[in-house]
Amino acid sequence: MTTTEPRLERSYQLRFTGDWGSANFHKICAWLCAEFCARAGPKSRATIQSIRGGGIEAIYQVEEGEVDLCLITPAMILPQALTGEGLFEGRSAPHLRALGVLPQNDCMVLALDPKCGIDSFEALRRERPALRIAASRDDGSNFIGYVSRLMMAAHGIDEATLKSWGGSYVEDTQPSESVGRMAGGTVDAVLQEAIMTPYWADIVEAGKVIALPAEETALKRLAADHGFGRNRLPAGYWDALKAPLDALDFSDFVVVVRDDMPGDVAHLLAWCLAETSVGIERQFRHLPLKRSPVSYPFEPRKMAMPSIPLHPGARRYYEEAGHWQGTRSGQ
Repeated sequence: MTTTEPRLERSYQLRFTGDWGSANFHKICAWLCAEFCARAGPKSRATIQSIRGGGIEAIYQVEEGEVDLCLITPAMILPQALTGEGLFEGRSAPHLRALGVLPQNDCMVLALDPKCGIDSFEALRRERPALRIAASRDDGSNFIGYVSRLMMAAHGIDEATLKSWGGSYVEDTQPSESVGRMAGGTVDAVLQEAIMTPYWADIVEAGKVIALPAEETALKRLAADHGFGRNRLPAGYWDALKAPLDALDFSDFVVVVRDDMPGDVAHLLAWCLAETSVGIERQFRHLPLKRSPVSYPFEPRKMAMPSIPLHPGARRYYEEAGHWQGTRSGQ
């Protein structure tokens, strides 16, 4: 079911924060800017800022009213922002609300050089190699770095343990930088997300890494302690992957605003997300679905189920269109 195309008669200025400037958040922001401004007053404008760090700055920009909208991944991290837990301890962001969630299939994976002779976390703990692991920074700003260290700790390998083996993390900000180190042979392992990207496929198919399956006990611990989900890559996801691979989920892009965004603006933005999604989907449809950073086609019923409560204006759209069934948080 679709709804009548809404219009915003007055002009409205929007400020978005995307990614580092060349990744998927910027593409999504550009599409959403275009669709919104086409349906708002004649002097409507939108600007897109880039981040420099690991993403947490975008959350506080929205919380503090510096920008109007950002995108955040993974979806599982956002409830902690509302309550000031985990990475957000001491600095909560209770005013965050969602316009919707854009579907995406991703996970966090640790992969080792085959020369290490290790294919499981059990063997890793037993052998205790002095690994140099390429990973994102765990500096209080980077979602990837934060989640990756929690995953390692849940497997009994916190940073102190790794150092006691003579190992260390070689830190960058973006996934491509970490995987690039692995491709160049300057590290022994890589701990990253964005597993659908060509650079991940390249190192796996070239036999430069063996991905370690996450352990059941670790995944249960992460779910119980942090609310993190699990993911499973099917056999054949990479040609070299002969059996399913259990992993920590790192999926979905949540479109985030403040709770005091005008209701008609949030309503129009949510309408654009769901009703004009072909505009962003076509930018990824040339990729096989398993290689696409965004899962297509978008399903509005799933878009209406973010990990934090919907903005009332967005919820009104999903209700009018018959898509709303309650968010994951039950609100």
